[in-house]
Amino acid sequence: MKFPDLSSLSNPVRLRDLIRQIRSAKTAAEERAVVQKECAYIRDSFRDEDNTWRCRNVAKLLYVSLLGYPAHFGQLECLKLIASPRFTDKRIGYLGAMLLLDERQDIHVMITNSLKNDLNHSNQYITGLALCALGAICSPEMSRDLGDEVERLMKSSNVYLKKKAVLCAVRIIRKVPEQFDIFQNTIRSLLSEKNHGVLLTATALVTEVCQQNTQALHVFRKLVPNLVRILKNLIMSGYSPEHDVSGISDPFLQVHLLRLLRVLGRNDTEASDTMNDILAQVATNTENSKNVGNAILYETVLTIMDIKSESGLRVLAVNILGRFLLNTDKNIRYVALNTLLRVVHADQNAVQRHRATIVECLKDADVSIKRRAMELCFALINSNNIRTMISEMLEFLAICETEFKADCTSNMFLAMDRFAPSRRWHVDQMIKVLTTAGNSVRDDIVSSLISIISLTPELHGYAAHQLYKTIENDITQQPLVQVASWTLGEFGDIFVSGQYKKPENEDNFQISEEKVIRTLEHILNWSISTVITREYAINALMKLSTRFPNYTNRIQSVMAHYGCNMNLELQTRAVEYASLFTAHNDIRANIVERMPILINNQTNNGEQAEPVDGSMEQPSLIETSDDVPGTEANIFDILNDPIQTNGNLFDLDGDNHNTIPAMIALDKNGLSLTFTFERQDTTLTITSTATNSTPYNITNFVFKAAVPKTFHIELYPANSTTIPANKAGELRQEMKVSNPNREKLRMRIKLSYVLNTNSMSEEMELNAFPEQCYK
Repeated sequence: MKFPDLSSLSNPVRLRDLIRQIRSAKTAAEERAVVQKECAYIRDSFRDEDNTWRCRNVAKLLYVSLLGYPAHFGQLECLKLIASPRFTDKRIGYLGAMLLLDERQDIHVMITNSLKNDLNHSNQYITGLALCALGAICSPEMSRDLGDEVERLMKSSNVYLKKKAVLCAVRIIRKVPEQFDIFQNTIRSLLSEKNHGVLLTATALVTEVCQQNTQALHVFRKLVPNLVRILKNLIMSGYSPEHDVSGISDPFLQVHLLRLLRVLGRNDTEASDTMNDILAQVATNTENSKNVGNAILYETVLTIMDIKSESGLRVLAVNILGRFLLNTDKNIRYVALNTLLRVVHADQNAVQRHRATIVECLKDADVSIKRRAMELCFALINSNNIRTMISEMLEFLAICETEFKADCTSNMFLAMDRFAPSRRWHVDQMIKVLTTAGNSVRDDIVSSLISIISLTPELHGYAAHQLYKTIENDITQQPLVQVASWTLGEFGDIFVSGQYKKPENEDNFQISEEKVIRTLEHILNWSISTVITREYAINALMKLSTRFPNYTNRIQSVMAHYGCNMNLELQTRAVEYASLFTAHNDIRANIVERMPILINNQTNNGEQAEPVDGSMEQPSLIETSDDVPGTEANIFDILNDPIQTNGNLFDLDGDNHNTIPAMIALDKNGLSLTFTFERQDTTLTITSTATNSTPYNITNFVFKAAVPKTFHIELYPANSTTIPANKAGELRQEMKVSNPNREKLRMRIKLSYVLNTNSMSEEMELNAFPEQCYK
């Protein structure tokens, strides 16, 4: 396609013609050619001070800027258009200023003078343009210079200018909160206006002021009765075609008033009592058959749950969300689940009444709804419903998509770790979880279940029984096989001898030593088994070499065979183990003796744990980052073999587990982030614990971390997205950092969260990690 030489035309092409040419370009190169030619012409025109077509050229430049091409060279031309006496020039000039101006001080000084002149212009539309531009681009300096002009226009009798001036004041308050002193007296009078547009902008301004200024919050709490009266008049007023939307009077103003009441009533009993009645009235009288009514009900619920409202009113709010869950609109159901997830900590009993409906949402075809329902189900689990809810979640785990399985299994383990009625039930359910989830299980679940079994001596034989029965005919589920291999290696002799409390109705279940050995050999030799699973199996066989003395020669043959395996990990283990049958046979029994019971003196709540007896209160989750627990660390000291350079294979209690001091990563705005560490050779497991000392819940918490290219980081999901207020709970998240070169650790973290309806973010670089993390 050929395009005319634009630079040769006496009159520039019109904007619509330029748009047509750009859209007709078939390739990106053709588009760039058109844009470059036009920009060259515009530059020449600006250089020649062509006033005739300046407005048209700036308009085209704005379109080019929207496409992503550089257009900064048009900044000064925008200022010239703003200085023009013509309205059409000013309109394009102000639009260009809002899109193209940067933070350069000299340009801001030049536009400030023009803005001041236009704010005093006799033409209301020119004054309106100036207010719009000031609200969009004002800097702190401009806010201070022009604040008085805006305040004057807020008192104007012209409603058109008054609305724009109030919205401009919102922007000024955001930039310079101390400017509240200028607007304070004027704001009070705005709330007595009859015009709905002015009231709408006034509520937005008061909300912004109260969020920015604690002093203003106390001042405007005295106006709660006035706001209640305005909201009541809206509800009780008859039909008004000017403000009616689907049978509801001015829903936009109602929503803004509810948001303002939420800000004013938070943590204030007197203000909350004043608005309780009107909130109940809105909640019961608003029609919910249309989306307009649902929007008002949603804001009402948020306000009720955020202020110090009566318990009956809170139940009413949760019931509204329960009705939302029955709506056929997927968006409304999602909003209901998301909101219930935010308020469940405030009134769990009220949310529990809708548990059946929430569980039913797990069957929804929409992935977003399903995920929110899953998170809410876990938030509802307590000691009273743990059995029922785990059963429901097992059904969900069996049919859910693969992307849900890892999160679901981790959360199920955390819930059972906290609320399980007995250890035996805990082990039984976790075996079902591993059986149902298949290979979609995180590594920490394997090590954690092993810890639970180790902690409970009376379940050693029972756990081996249940696990063997599960994998006897199916070894495809690798995490389950790993737990079973470790348990059989440690407690296979208890299992075979029958010296434990057997499951009911299974008295005739008999197993021989040969079957256990054959099963482990099958796991070890099966081509589909992962390397980690084989490591568990070869360790288990080595353990049984002393527990099953009749099969010592057979196990020795297995070790000799795998001493030539192509996989270095398996080969190293096999060679080390083979030497225990020959040169060090006299100490083999001591080396592979049963692991001592893991002792943990702390429960999840930081209290002293009771003795291991299957009671309600469970010890906190013990996580080992070692691939295959089960063999003592001093094996290499005893063997003194050259191959001990790979000693980390069996290191469970060597220097890798030395205590590493905790580290405070962040302590700001009431949010505290603490790192605790556990190191296993070159892999560092970091547990991030976040607490919140503010009086407001922190919601939508997201933690991100990055490390230099020579490291590798794996970040696991957090146990929640909400950090309860007043340090009533904590949010925990784990990450694993691989540091093969043992370099000094550096990390960049980024946090985002919502605190008191304000979106917050923090980003920083951490380079003061304890030396034990990498040396």
